[in-house]
Amino acid sequence: MKFKEKLMRFMFGRYGSDQLGNFMMWTYIGLLLANIFVKSLIMYTLALILMFLTLFRMFSRNINARNKENLKFLSAKKKFTSFFKLQFDRVRDMRKKVYKKCPSCKATVRLPRQSGKHSVVCPSCKERFSVKIMPFAAILSIIIAGILILTAIPVLLIIFL
Repeated sequence: MKFKEKLMRFMFGRYGSDQLGNFMMWTYIGLLLANIFVKSLIMYTLALILMFLTLFRMFSRNINARNKENLKFLSAKKKFTSFFKLQFDRVRDMRKKVYKKCPSCKATVRLPRQSGKHSVVCPSCKERFSVKIMPFAAILSIIIAGILILTAIPVLLIIFL
């Protein structure tokens, strides 16, 4: 019990662990595991620097600076994950929804898939623009035709050359 109390007393007033620290630690572990197979001095050095920075952040008493670093990391992570979430949602909702970009602010607008020409108001900039939506079957047939053409061209080249 005395060790736990000493550790708690030592860590009092220090920053500790956060999401950026966890990311840096897992990256460090990944670099060390990759270095087992690659055997690169550069990769090993990067891993040691990353470990040093992680420990520095954990034991730092400058809590405001470490918190700002973590907030910057979280905002960058949110941008990165939101892009892939949007791509996943597009594939999942392909039959029911259409994703279009606003011509003025470039925001992505999700619309119900109702074929025809529609007038849309962007929720971000309130700009009105028109959108032509094709039925899902037409899009599917275009994709299949493109795949068939791309596979037929090499076959025709082999046959006729």
